[in-house]
Amino acid sequence: MLRPRIIPCLLIHQGGLVKTRRFGEPKYVGDPINAVRIFNEKEVDELFVADIDASALGKEPNYDMIRNLAAECRMPLCYAGGVKTADQFERIVSLGVEKVAIGSAAIDGEALISEAVSRVGSQSIVAVLDVRKTGIFGKYEVHTHNGSKKTGLAPAKLAAHLESLGVGEIVVNNINRDGEMSGYDFDLMEDVRQATSVPLTALGGAGELAHLRELIDRFPIIGAAAGSLFVFKGKYRAVLINYPVDEQKAALIGKD
Repeated sequence: MLRPRIIPCLLIHQGGLVKTRRFGEPKYVGDPINAVRIFNEKEVDELFVADIDASALGKEPNYDMIRNLAAECRMPLCYAGGVKTADQFERIVSLGVEKVAIGSAAIDGEALISEAVSRVGSQSIVAVLDVRKTGIFGKYEVHTHNGSKKTGLAPAKLAAHLESLGVGEIVVNNINRDGEMSGYDFDLMEDVRQATSVPLTALGGAGELAHLRELIDRFPIIGAAAGSLFVFKGKYRAVLINYPVDEQKAALIGKD
């Protein structure tokens, strides 16, 4: 039975764990493997790891790093960063990663998605839509390469197209709210939810558990992903790896 998932998002930059703000100002927050070990102890639902260097610079995925992360993880792992071929999908899944995410490669990737589906299955293919409000009227637009390139594409329309190609999950990442800790953009999520039926994950804006609760109340079957919420504590953003304890989590996802 499908249920909400609460998902820490970890960003890898120059080999370290960082947290950004509106896709800039990366702040070092620790060692990725140590963070995974802590999240293991906290029994998180799922972990999303993105190599933002590979994404922005077009580098090959760091397979040694991925292997080490997958070997350490005791929860489902989704990896993003630098994936452009079906061979890479297959290799990463062979290392023990449950899901592989693509961003820019998904835009013109009909052949890639089709081949990846045949090799690893739709359930292992995730599309990440990095979305920013642009223009005078504040229209939503998908961006690529860590938010540096406009595509002219509306997220809801693109999500529907990707679903038709066989993508098994959509992650909607709001650039404007990245690191702001002010709450999710529910209008954006509603647009994409109305256009798609595949599992959907929201990222960008969560700063307190109440934001997760509101997201899950509005969209009962959804992934509630966050970065800052799970690596910072307090208004001064002291680094502290954290995750809801059992009682908090039960309240968030509606368990008795």
